[in-house]
Amino acid sequence: MVRTAGPEGKGSGAAEDQCPGTAGMRRVGPWDGGDKDTSAEDSKNRDVVVPVANCGIQEYNSNPKEHMPLQDYIAYWQEYIQRGGSSPRGCLYLKDWHLCRGSPAEDLEDVFTLPAYFSSDWLNEFSDALGVDDYRFVYAGPRGTWSPFHADIFRSYSWSVNICGRKKWLLFPPGQEEALRDNHGTLPYDVTSSTLMDTHLHPTHLPSSPALEVVQEAGEMLFVPSGWHHQVHNLDDTISINHNWVNGCNLANMWHFLQQELQAVQREVGQWKDSMPDWHHHCQVIMRSCSGINFEEFYHFLKVIAERRLLVLGQGEQGELGPSAGLGLGLQQAAFDIGRLAEVLASVVEHPDFQRVDTSMFSPQPWELLRQLEDALVATRAL
Repeated sequence: MVRTAGPEGKGSGAAEDQCPGTAGMRRVGPWDGGDKDTSAEDSKNRDVVVPVANCGIQEYNSNPKEHMPLQDYIAYWQEYIQRGGSSPRGCLYLKDWHLCRGSPAEDLEDVFTLPAYFSSDWLNEFSDALGVDDYRFVYAGPRGTWSPFHADIFRSYSWSVNICGRKKWLLFPPGQEEALRDNHGTLPYDVTSSTLMDTHLHPTHLPSSPALEVVQEAGEMLFVPSGWHHQVHNLDDTISINHNWVNGCNLANMWHFLQQELQAVQREVGQWKDSMPDWHHHCQVIMRSCSGINFEEFYHFLKVIAERRLLVLGQGEQGELGPSAGLGLGLQQAAFDIGRLAEVLASVVEHPDFQRVDTSMFSPQPWELLRQLEDALVATRAL
């Protein structure tokens, strides 16, 4: 976590003071990052419709969501504070708001600048290239709002910056979540619930393996590694920006997760394997509905990133590499990315379930893309 000491060793409370690249981030919410003064409300965003979760209701292992105009949520929040932290509408949390996606390109500089630490971001590079949903989110909610126990999508990395307010994070290293499963194998909704102490419901619970607890102050940036389950509570009125991202350092984790997800689907519908036509195809369809991606889409993700890295190397070899052409990448970074892409793509093309995917319309064919990557690796050994 990025933490710069202020008076008495505490964070200074200003995101741009502590997190390089976050200047302007205080403008994303309805309130100024310091005093939540509604005079700082951005009139352009008042009518924007935002997703809001009800933290007081459990729906499976999450919370039900509704959509409302931002100005209505601001009014709710003000009422919630005036009523001493309660509302007949429940405890509502604005979360997973795609502010960047909804902002015109010319306004993006008024949202924020991506911190340099996290600039290698393949998920959002891919989504921007295709014009589809991104993985950049704004969270905003009063004290008491929270996010249930979970691990991040695709086992991606995530980072979070508090623009104002404080969060308490309960973090579990990969594998430690297994001790929290109930007797049906289900992970908990709330790791602070007393039901985890019921040995009949949670026979594998190990109180000796507590969560790593971190309090994130205003202006602080927190990094969550791949596969770390976590639960997050807002200790004060809080506005934060969160990104999920994948790059060459955790691409193999994403691929491993997707294989596990497909295996889980195949176990669930295994009894129909012999009687259902195109059973393997249906497993891919189910996997996509549950996980947001399947093997075909994963290949297209690899392809988009790979072709852009190959372009960087090609232009670099010709002495034509410029900032726009290189996506801000140097030749060594592009070569590193290509090496990781080649490793994972080699595993993908050999996977028996990927070999059942209809790739006849793919261009280039997976094996051909792999050959291009391997040839590029040979050419970059001198770098």
